[in-house]
Amino acid sequence: MASTPRPATWSSRAVIYQIYPRSFADSNGDGIGDLPGITARLDHVAGLGVDAIWLSPFFTSPMR
Repeated sequence: MASTPRPATWSSRAVIYQIYPRSFADSNGDGIGDLPGITARLDHVAGLGVDAIWLSPFFTSPMR
């Protein structure tokens, strides 16, 4: 029995740009990237033709 090929999903054709928040962009000058730094650079990322952003996980470290 021949199967009908499924149409490609949007994600199989998309350009997905991964952002590591800690090193991507710093908005307050402390040397550590942050969400305001990311949002300030979204126009640049969009200008690259990116379809989606993969934001790496970030959380407060239990270490000092």
